[in-house]
Amino acid sequence: MIHLDPARLDAWLTREQARYARMRPRSRAAWQQGQQHWLYGAPSHWMRRWASGFPMQLDAAVGARLRCVDGIDHADFCLGDSGAMAGHAAPTVTAAVAAQLARGATAMLPGAQAAAVGAELARRFRLPYWGVTTSASDANRAAIRIARMVSGRERVLVFDGCYHGSVEEAHVAFDDAGRVVLRNGIHANAVDHARVSRLVAFNDEAALAAALAPRDVACVLAEPFMTNFGMIAPAPGFLDTLRRLTRESGTLLVIDETHTLSSGVGGHAAQVGLEPDLLVVGKSIGGGVPVAVYGLAEPVAQALWAQVPKVDPARVRQSAHLGFGGTLAGSTLQVAAMHAVLHEVLTADAFAHMAAQAEQLAAGARAVVAAHALPWHVAQLGARVELMFEARPPRDAADVRRGRNALLEALLHVYAMNRGVLITPFHCMLLMCPATGAAEVQRFVEMLDGFCGELKGSVA
Repeated sequence: MIHLDPARLDAWLTREQARYARMRPRSRAAWQQGQQHWLYGAPSHWMRRWASGFPMQLDAAVGARLRCVDGIDHADFCLGDSGAMAGHAAPTVTAAVAAQLARGATAMLPGAQAAAVGAELARRFRLPYWGVTTSASDANRAAIRIARMVSGRERVLVFDGCYHGSVEEAHVAFDDAGRVVLRNGIHANAVDHARVSRLVAFNDEAALAAALAPRDVACVLAEPFMTNFGMIAPAPGFLDTLRRLTRESGTLLVIDETHTLSSGVGGHAAQVGLEPDLLVVGKSIGGGVPVAVYGLAEPVAQALWAQVPKVDPARVRQSAHLGFGGTLAGSTLQVAAMHAVLHEVLTADAFAHMAAQAEQLAAGARAVVAAHALPWHVAQLGARVELMFEARPPRDAADVRRGRNALLEALLHVYAMNRGVLITPFHCMLLMCPATGAAEVQRFVEMLDGFCGELKGSVA
């Protein structure tokens, strides 16, 4: 075990932030200008989350590289927090979107490519029926609403440390005393979480069984491999137990593959043989165009149709609203983008390349960590890698919290940006895209080696 001096780390972070500011005067000026009219200085409050003090302003992003307005080139392993898993400005996606824009972006009518996209979603993810939204948050909300409609139940069970977008039921976490609280200071928004949410630690089979035993849970909403709080692998047999217990209790299983699509063509569920009742995939399948999809197994679709029958246009003038979707959901622009991503970009060959690059990066990172005798480990899931500041892989979110060092994370993020490497700002997770190559991997490994070498000088 090493003991890091927080005062030295803080001083080092201050120096790196000052260096960052000196290198990016145009970004800083644009950020200051943004304070005048944007609620949190930029179009999205997420954009203020960078530990550098202010975000870079984007000039251009192509493939696996990103250039800020100050002309600095970065190897991009953030990739829009998975939104650009297909790579920035993928040529086939750009051409498809531009061509569709020229023919009309949205018309409340299906386009010629809709049938092919639906068939490809069914083939990849092994569920027969699909719907489109504009975000994974909306897709998860649709899945929850459907689960409640067909089950007659109200509660949603989620795992501690989860993140499923702006889904209200998932905004809960355990505090240090084991109490269920709202995570990250989120406002309750007039939602009675004690009534509609139930929380369990990931990999805790006994707690899961007890939580489902009352048979009052409409659905379990879960990643099949937790990524959004720190990468937490399912323990051997846990997913099988999750599937068995949900079936025994009449609870639907909703799997959110928004991040775990990095596992491969059909996401993690397909890789491990998990059979969800509903499945959500967000952002990455649009190549940058806002889109997400939700899929339903045959029994769930039949149960939904029993309540809201398929419309016969000759007899019914207007279909039911259902309470989800929107006028831009399923637009011809979204479908054109998905068609290009699914058929031409995120192919089996592309995923094999992405996983190979992730394996090289993970191996290089592990070699650096070992060479500097640091008690850290490196996790990998297909095209996704994470550096974690604990020697052992975490079993649940409590393990992640014990191993987290927010100051060290912030320092690594700013240090990396100052050396032309961009990683996801929330923890130390990296993602490969089809354009990621040896040069980007080597840049990260060299940066990490330099960081670890300098870190040894901050050991108390």
